[in-house]
Amino acid sequence: MGLPDNPELQPGLSGLFLSMYLVTMLGNLLIILAVSSDSHLHTPMYYFLSNLSLADIGLTSTTVPRTIVNIQTHSRVIAYASCLTQMSFSIFFVCMEDMLLAVMAYDRFVAICHPLHYPVIMSPRLCGFLVLVSAFLSLLISQVHNLIVLQFSCFKDIKISNFFCDPSQLLTLACSDTFVNNNIVMNFFAAVFGFLPISGIFLSYYKIVSSILRVPSSSGKYKAFSTCSSHLAVVCLFYGTVLGVYLGSSVSSPRKSVVTSVMYTVVTPMLNPFIYSLRNSDIKSALQRLHSRIVKYLCLIHPFCYVG
Repeated sequence: MGLPDNPELQPGLSGLFLSMYLVTMLGNLLIILAVSSDSHLHTPMYYFLSNLSLADIGLTSTTVPRTIVNIQTHSRVIAYASCLTQMSFSIFFVCMEDMLLAVMAYDRFVAICHPLHYPVIMSPRLCGFLVLVSAFLSLLISQVHNLIVLQFSCFKDIKISNFFCDPSQLLTLACSDTFVNNNIVMNFFAAVFGFLPISGIFLSYYKIVSSILRVPSSSGKYKAFSTCSSHLAVVCLFYGTVLGVYLGSSVSSPRKSVVTSVMYTVVTPMLNPFIYSLRNSDIKSALQRLHSRIVKYLCLIHPFCYVG
């Protein structure tokens, strides 16, 4: 029930969500194609970036298509099983982004503070292991939320003040006392799966800044910081919007909570490819080479095409 009820706003909302979804899909798919097709980007940093793009695609696809269908059909009803499925996938992809941002911070720490040992430390086996652990922990916390919700047999008012099945709001609608489940179990997992990655990111950047400050030349400091500026921007954008939802939901209005939810589920995945592509010369070069290969392929199958 989080979106406006005004019929005049429905076409505009539908077009806005659709355009943001298409931009998100295109941008993240281009990042994945550039990384997978260019041998210069077969490094741990871009391996984690391509997995982050996959998580962005999954998070947006969990919420936006259903929202567009609801707007077009003028229906905001969702089945109980569909609601649990949507909640499970949204938690999984949010946690996956959370874990991957921490892993990427560790990768930047090793690259800047231990550059000579970087190829040995960040081996392909370790990179694959870190991604698998992130996926496993994200799946674990999403299923824990599902198990908590399944304990309730009835709900007092099945109207969620958001445009998707938000777990924190869903549990507050249950008839029984949710203090133990909601405030202890969920806060415990939020602390573990939220505090630990944030702590890892802060610790990594503390070491990075300390190492950069010891660089004698200004150009060396700028070059070292530029390698992690894109990641730092994505971290601030992601955690700023997520913390705005879960820390400000109790004091802000439902409408503001929906706006913040749109920021971290729709806007942030849409902006991530632009942040990495505009601030990263390697990505821009890879995208240009990808474009050239596509044009050459099209010219091979089109007899009247000419490449100057």
